[in-house]
Amino acid sequence: MKLGIDFGLTNTDVVLVEDGRMVRQWTLHHAGPARLEVLEHALEAGGLAAAQLSAIATTGGLHRTLPDRFGGVPVHKVGEAEAIGRGGLALAGMAAPRELEPRTATPQELEPRTATPRNEPRTATPRNLVRALVVSAGTGTAMIAARDGSFEHVTGSAVGGGTLLGLGRLLLGTADPLEIARLAKAGDPGGVDSTLADAIGGGIGHLPASATAVNFGRVATSDRLPSREDLAAGLFTVVGQVIGVIALNAAKAHGLERIVVVGHLPDLEPLQEALERVWQFYLVEPRPLIPPYSGWATALGAALSV
Repeated sequence: MKLGIDFGLTNTDVVLVEDGRMVRQWTLHHAGPARLEVLEHALEAGGLAAAQLSAIATTGGLHRTLPDRFGGVPVHKVGEAEAIGRGGLALAGMAAPRELEPRTATPQELEPRTATPRNEPRTATPRNLVRALVVSAGTGTAMIAARDGSFEHVTGSAVGGGTLLGLGRLLLGTADPLEIARLAKAGDPGGVDSTLADAIGGGIGHLPASATAVNFGRVATSDRLPSREDLAAGLFTVVGQVIGVIALNAAKAHGLERIVVVGHLPDLEPLQEALERVWQFYLVEPRPLIPPYSGWATALGAALSV
């Protein structure tokens, strides 16, 4: 069995791979960058001993500072671009060294704040496709051009889940992603955003009159303060639009037709909807693919790389 670990700024994601299959996955919240203590905690949380493993594959924050062996087991250091790209393609069914048969985690394996992965991909995908832009939407956002076994970081954004939580704390008094998502589902981004109808009286080109002209533009000119629900909806809109527009332009610039979005940020339904609206406004097909278990893509990619 192989263990894959992705040390993130917010979450440390862990997967167990056996015979090429992702058989378990779990998450440590706010564990911090790579340290031996975090590695030990990851094994304990999974009820594992190092002796049960043939290899440990690491990626993410400070992973290269770990020793080359842990409990007699080799510790492999995998670059984040390769881990993101390989894991994203594998979960999307586009390209994988082996067939993956992930199963749903039990409640004991997932802490309550970890969103439940979707059971089906958002879009059907041909299994022989090996080229895509893989977008890792976590605390920040990284975009990887994956082509026939090569993985290149091409762009990204400082806007991501950390932006959502930070602004949520300032504007809503909470940094709980599930609470912000709950508020957003009851809100309307039109309560804070100016539309093209507001700015120029109608649509422009293929963009409809309802398309966003200025994020939070309505707040600057309105006499009344927006509701918490509308603020939350506006936060998801701006984060989703920034990620979506950059991804569309990056994919076009690098000649990649398909876009795969991974990370824990897409676990939140309002973010999925904000991304979908970008594709709807720009009349782009195919739509982005958000595969099941997207939050564990980078950890999986690390394990599949060794």
